[in-house]
Amino acid sequence: MSGFHGLQPDPSMIGRLVKPAFVLLPDPGPFFRLRAERLAVLAEGSELGPYLRFLAGLASAQAALAEALPPAAPPPAEQLQRAREHHMPPLDRAALAAGPELPGLVARFLDGLEAVEMPPPAAAALAQLRGTSEDQLKEMLGNVAVDAIPPDSLPEHLFLAAAFQVQVARHAAVLDAAALQPIEVGVCPVCGGAPIASAVVGRPGAENARYAHCSGCGSQWNEVRIKCLACGSTKGVGYQEAATEGQAGEGQEGGATVKAETCDSCGNWVKIFYQNKNPAIEPLADDVASLGLNLLMRGTKYRCAGYNPFLIGY
Repeated sequence: MSGFHGLQPDPSMIGRLVKPAFVLLPDPGPFFRLRAERLAVLAEGSELGPYLRFLAGLASAQAALAEALPPAAPPPAEQLQRAREHHMPPLDRAALAAGPELPGLVARFLDGLEAVEMPPPAAAALAQLRGTSEDQLKEMLGNVAVDAIPPDSLPEHLFLAAAFQVQVARHAAVLDAAALQPIEVGVCPVCGGAPIASAVVGRPGAENARYAHCSGCGSQWNEVRIKCLACGSTKGVGYQEAATEGQAGEGQEGGATVKAETCDSCGNWVKIFYQNKNPAIEPLADDVASLGLNLLMRGTKYRCAGYNPFLIGY
């Protein structure tokens, strides 16, 4: 899948000669461009069309900004060594959110949204954000960095989340993927972000391997199949899909290209996509487009453990 450069082996891959890469780092410009294209395609004929087209405009602005900016400076060697010794991700999201270059990046991103068609509430939120004080902006970016967006200011934070994704993806892109190590289940080994979802891929060298997709930096990392991304349990894992509203059962993943992977051990669920069946799937875009599955899962005993800044509340 384009948009990436640079996982413990999946059980289904045992015996193969090629071991899937543990981490795939984003190539920011192509990464956001691919997302924008997928959102635009998904908008056609969808009841969510207006929102998907709006997000396509945001992603196009992200791509344009990422392509215009110079590569980020690599983290200092001592930071990388400290992260490795203490089993932490090499990128510090809080530090990036508080960094001196981010306000300028946010301003450039907001300027790039002038041509993006958006609903009146979003336009009002954008105008409100432009008048935000430096201290308020710093506080809001801090919220974005820790995935704690206040419900009463979702639209403003949505724009900041999009800008922050560009910043974190830029810093992720300059890391050495081969030097990265697992942190813990369901935690991005690059920036510590939460997964949007996971995807079973079909690309050469990683056939049927599963990659979790970071909601922040856009990196992908390998997680074994039929394992909860919230607690790591391999017991009581099941699958539900919107089409049948049925449980596929433990260890059974056939059928639809998007399912809810549920866990009876912790009571959480996270979406899983099957790019091996549809290579066009882009997890963030398809997560929004498959909102119906979120609504279905609201009527179950499970809580959503996936995180998408553009689907807060669902």
